[in-house]
Amino acid sequence: MLKLYNTLSRKKEVFKPLKDKRVGLYTCGPTVYWYAHIGNLRTYIFEDILKRVLEYNGYKVKHVMNITDVGHLASDADTGEDKIEKGAKREKKTVWEIARFYTKAFKRDIKQLNIKPPDIWVKATDTIKDQINLIKILEKKGFTYVIEDGVYFDTSKLKSYGRLWGKKKKKLKAGARVEMVPGKRNSTDFALWKFSPKGVKRQMEWKSPWGIGFPGWHTECVVMGVKNLGIPFDIHCGGIDHIEIHHTNEIAQAEAAYGKLLARYWLHGEFLVLKKGKMAKSKGNIITLKDLIQRGFDPLAYRYFCLNAHYRSKLFFSWEALRGAQNSLENLYEKIREIRENYSSNSISRNLSSVRTYSKKFLNLINDDLNIPQALALMWKLIKDKKVPSSEKYKLLLDFDKIFGLNIEKIKKLKIPKKIKELVEEREKYRKEHYFKKADEIRKKIEALGYRVEDTEEGPRINLLKS
Repeated sequence: MLKLYNTLSRKKEVFKPLKDKRVGLYTCGPTVYWYAHIGNLRTYIFEDILKRVLEYNGYKVKHVMNITDVGHLASDADTGEDKIEKGAKREKKTVWEIARFYTKAFKRDIKQLNIKPPDIWVKATDTIKDQINLIKILEKKGFTYVIEDGVYFDTSKLKSYGRLWGKKKKKLKAGARVEMVPGKRNSTDFALWKFSPKGVKRQMEWKSPWGIGFPGWHTECVVMGVKNLGIPFDIHCGGIDHIEIHHTNEIAQAEAAYGKLLARYWLHGEFLVLKKGKMAKSKGNIITLKDLIQRGFDPLAYRYFCLNAHYRSKLFFSWEALRGAQNSLENLYEKIREIRENYSSNSISRNLSSVRTYSKKFLNLINDDLNIPQALALMWKLIKDKKVPSSEKYKLLLDFDKIFGLNIEKIKKLKIPKKIKELVEEREKYRKEHYFKKADEIRKKIEALGYRVEDTEEGPRINLLKS
């Protein structure tokens, strides 16, 4: 029985999809004006784990992700420059070139992290007509007003506004949450359509019944979700920073326009935290996946690092912690190679009850609101369990990796250079003759070449020296 923590109810709930064994999943995608930082990528890893857990439980998932290539302003106060336009000026390119380049970079990042791509990618610029139609519906129902810089949603007209904030609904004074735009009636009101500034020709602007301009950021996800998944759909995900404004405003528009809740389950991932606070492009303290790779880290080491904390817990980042994750991943791959060496497809397990226990325990953990840290601990317990035959152990590990996504099946057999094999043989000869000092000198030579030798009952075992 899969249980998920629903931000809407502030509790774990048994997951029941609208349609038997079919799930509509919407995940907020990137604003493609710059590289995604590893804090952003932590959220996408969490959402990938969720998708994998749903599929593991036999659900067919229809996954939609948006690409925000217009409308996301520098401030949540509906002020400042469009981030895509700002990126274009920074790099002296067109907004279209900027959006294409960073969309491609994002897709490369998620591929390197072994994140499954969505079934449907949707660009905000491809849904302008749909967004205008949604604003027309809201206007007809009396939820909008026009001021000098655009069309706004009047949050005072929707009694349920802020339902995602929990039981202690905040009482916000004007300007308490965000800088007030002249003419805004309430501090929580938000832009549905922004007018192009007078005398300024934007690269991205469209005609509308209210004037030439561009859509507000919060409208696109409503349109994309409803168009591709219907209303309501099952699950909507994003970072915890989306709760108070972005997702709250999505819910408000959908409820005002259609009289229905946009999604039934809302899941949010916590921040990745540096010593100086959360990572943010606006603070200039970002680290990208490319930065990790340039420092010699395997992208999957970062994925492994993220698996060690529950998605609803803050994850504290340091280079030392990431190095530890890489060492653990390398150790895991080494153990898998050892297990495969002893694997026999014809072997018959004499301990099926133990195998069933591991399978059941694993399912219970991942179904308990994605308890991946404990599931990871269970994997290591299995690896060390001598009662489980290597054949069954390897099958279980492959099964577990359907969730972890660490590419266990693709681990290549270690190719030992001829020189290393010769040194190991020479060392063995000295050990048998009790010339331990000379044997130790050869061991040091082996390690200097990037390998290590482990003495086992079956003989010497060669592995890569951990980084």
